Order: sequence, then structure tokens, then C-alpha cells
Amino acid sequence: MTARSTATRRRATALLAVLALTAGACSDSGDSTSPTDASEPAVEPSTTTAAGDPPVNPFLADSVVPIGHFDSAQTDSMTVAGPTGPTATLSPDELTYTHLGPAHFGLAISPTYPDGRRVIWSNGGDRISKLDAETLEVLAELPLPDKEPVTSEMADAHIAELDGLEGRALADAGIGLAAQYLTGLSGVYYLLDRDNTLFVGGAESILAYRDVDPDDPASPIELAATFARPAEVTGSFAGANLTFDGHLVMITDEGWIVVAARDFSSHQAVRLPGGEAAPAHNEQMGAEGRRAGQADWVRNSVAVDDDGGIYALSLDHAHKVVWDGSSLSTDPADGAWTAPYRNGSGNGSGATPSLMGFGPDADRFVVFTDGEDVMNVVLMWRDEIPAGWTPPEGAPSERIAGQVRADIGDPTRTAVQTEQSVVVGGYGALVVNNDPSSIPDGFPPAATRILAGYAGADPDFTPKGLQKLAWDPTADRLDTAWVNREVSSANAVPLVSTGSDTLYTVGARDGAWTLEGLDWSTGESVFHWVTGSNRYNTLFSGLNLDEQGRVMHTTAFGIVRYEPR
Repeated sequence: MTARSTATRRRATALLAVLALTAGACSDSGDSTSPTDASEPAVEPSTTTAAGDPPVNPFLADSVVPIGHFDSAQTDSMTVAGPTGPTATLSPDELTYTHLGPAHFGLAISPTYPDGRRVIWSNGGDRISKLDAETLEVLAELPLPDKEPVTSEMADAHIAELDGLEGRALADAGIGLAAQYLTGLSGVYYLLDRDNTLFVGGAESILAYRDVDPDDPASPIELAATFARPAEVTGSFAGANLTFDGHLVMITDEGWIVVAARDFSSHQAVRLPGGEAAPAHNEQMGAEGRRAGQADWVRNSVAVDDDGGIYALSLDHAHKVVWDGSSLSTDPADGAWTAPYRNGSGNGSGATPSLMGFGPDADRFVVFTDGEDVMNVVLMWRDEIPAGWTPPEGAPSERIAGQVRADIGDPTRTAVQTEQSVVVGGYGALVVNNDPSSIPDGFPPAATRILAGYAGADPDFTPKGLQKLAWDPTADRLDTAWVNREVSSANAVPLVSTGSDTLYTVGARDGAWTLEGLDWSTGESVFHWVTGSNRYNTLFSGLNLDEQGRVMHTTAFGIVRYEPR
């Protein structure tokens, strides 16, 4: 039994290849930074609202953050209203920070305990952590096997080193930290169910963590159960979700969909169409050393709707698999489908698919970025393709409803990639640019992602640019709504609050880390909070709002919540 994941180790190995491993005063004013090359929103807010909100999965934890992308639809959006400013430079006492150790890429908030309290669960590189949701005090930790815990003193020394460096020296220090802490990780994908069980993906298994005493928020943590990969299934688990009838959904990097009871008493499995080629593809990638950009046949997790649809992306196809409560089907007669997407790079989509459209009369799509060197944002019809539908020019499938180049407002660019899934709010879909603004002379080309990671606040490397697209259900068209080429979203997974019509991300200004707030409808930067230190670097983790609408996220070595006076 191990908490390490071969799938995650492969992703870590790929990340390390990407990283080319070789050796305070407040202002009452708003933010004046406006979107560059922005246009009026392609869809009016009233029309966007008609898209509806993602349905609440009753088997996920009853909280605002029960799973990595907030909901089974993987939207990265929530209705809780978040902050809207004003712009400020925050002092350390306005930032509640707790050390957790390395490689905590997300969090989940529990249902309420009998005493009304909630806890935060987070799985990391050397431990499973549980914190008080109000104070961020660590209540319990479970060390992972064969891992030496990283102390707060060790982490503080690393942070101080990063804060004292710039340019190439900062990038090189980041490479060293990645080599030290981003290998041998526990599963990245996780979910918390309504019974307060944390499910974490492993290579050959899914691990279930619980409280020893389910009524005590401070109870010790135990590894309560393990689901071993079924004998007929090949590959390593690469993602997890939950159906609306309470079953775990898992996918392997060789294209198997597995649905299992949460008590692990039963399971069903089916292979995605074309998955027969996956073992040879993945073996070839491994034999070639998994150079930067090379990809497993399946790289990410799955989205789930409330009608039994399970949505996955393989190397150059999107898939819908249908779960009817007792069996899985890839048969079109049952509503399943497989459709190609563009893949000029040969590396496929790097995104977990997101779902769009939930109202009773809404157009319903699965949304993702494709495998082109300058990625496209792609919308595919989730259900039947409308009669007489004509796909956009250059679309490889009639199932494609929209396909728009995500060049961040620069048609001359030859490469734009993101490390995040598409953020979906209403009929809006947002992507960010994670390519650094420059690369040092002699720096290995495959190491560019470290420049957005540990070195993303350095002005020489700070990635800039966000692009929102929007579906117009009247014109049946996907268009760019706005582009902001000035604001940075260096490496974070952004979130959109439809309650405050604000997009939140972590970026950088003038060498200092910042929390950024943008108007979701216009792209205008409405406020930012300067935090400064690498202590508050998201390092590719996602932003969250808690039940009170406070912004929080995990960091390179801990977790932070923003609490300006």
C-alpha cells in the first residue's frame, strides 16, 4: 500500500522534464489597468445568466469547495461573492498563513461537524493535512510512507532564498526546488464526499482517508480503505470525480473509465474508443525519456454531468461515456460519442474538460483547449448535434460548436499554451497565458515552465495575458469577449465568482506577487492586492473562496487566506 501515484510520478517526471532538470500602504482608489485590445462582451450578462449554474452534486461534501475545480462539471466557478477591492499592499498580519509542506496543489472544505465547525483537507507531497476552516490551525496530519516531513524552518529558508534572488539565479534556484520537492508526489486529483471521506488517486489504487472519530474535527486521520486497480484495467489512475448517484469515476492514462461504489464493494469498467493504442503510445513516450511536451494518451481528469455523462480527453479525441447507474457504455445508441479535435503539436489537450450550459433551455457544451501550438478554445455539443448544424471553418468534427484561437490578442504568435483548464462562468470561457515574457540566454528551452512557477514574479519572466471567450446562443457563435494583455496570471488556476462578477487569479507586478481581481464582463482590472513574497506563490494551484467569500489558496509550502483590514 502506498500513497504515491505512478500516474502522478509520470506527471511529475514530465513536469521535471518541462523544468529541464539539470543539475505596505492601502489606497482607496481602484485599479486603472484596463484590458488591451478588449471588445465589448460578446454576450450580454442577462444572456450569459441563461446558461445556468452547475448543478450541485448531492454526494460531494456540502461545502463551496468539495473537489479541485469546485464541482463535478469542473468549471472553476462559484456563486459565492468574493472581494472587489480596494487596491492595497497587504501587511503580513492581513494574510493568514499556515505551513503545510510542499506540493499541496489544492484543498477541500468539509461539511459541518456536529459542533458546527468545518475543516480543510489537503493532500501534499509528504502528508495529508487537516486544518480548522476558520483559524487555519493544523488539527491533524498523516505523514505519507517513506517521506521525511519538510519543517516550517526548512520552508522559510527556501522562501527567504527565493525572495533574495532575481533573474537567472532565481530560475536556477527554482529548478533545484522542483528537483527536491516535485518528485514522488501523492495523487494530485482528489475529492471529498458528503460523508467527509477524502479520496486521493494513486497509481494502482484509490485511497480513502477519514477521521478516526467522525464527530471530532481534531480527530486523527486514518487511511480507511484502498481500491486496487481492477485486473482487467491497464494504466495508472490520472483523475477522479463523482457521479450524481454517488459513485467514484476514475480514468487511467491508458484510457480506461472505472466507476466504483464509494465503499469499494463493486465496480464497472470500459475502455475509451481508440484506447487499444494507448499502451504502445505511453511505452514509447517512456522509452524516449518523456521529453518536454510529450504526453500520455490520457493526461487529465474527467467532467461529469447530472444525466450520467462522463467526459474525457484522449490524445486527439474528446469522448462522452454514459453511466446509467449500473453499467457504462461507449455506444452512440446510448448517447455516447467520440469526436476528433485538432492536434497539430501531437501532444493533445493539456486540460481537464469543463462543462458549460445548465439551464433548462441552455445550449450544453464540453469545453477544452486543443493540441495546436497556439491552442484553440473548443466547444463541443454535449448531447445531440442540432439538425443542420455547420461547424466552424477548420473544425475536424461536426460536433464542434465553437473553435477560437487563444492567442491572447496577438495574431502573430506562433505558440501559446496554458497549464490550466478552461474557466467557465455562464457562457464565458477563460484561458490564461503561462508562457514567460522572456527566456534567459542559454536557458534550456524545456525549462520555461519554471520561469512561470518559482520565478513568475520576476519582471524578466512574468507571463501576461488573459482571454475570455463567450458563446452567443442567439447567433450560435463563439467569439472573443475581451483580452487583457497587461495583467499576469503567472501559474494559478483562476476562479470566477458569478456572485461578484469577478475573476480572481495570482499574478505579479514590478517583481512582487499579487492577487488580481478583474471584471468578468469587461476584463478591466478592478483591484489588486500586493503580497510581495514567494511565500504566497500559488505554484500552479487553484484559487478558492470559502463560505464567507474570502480568497484562499495553497502555496509552494503552505496555505494562505487574504484578510485585508
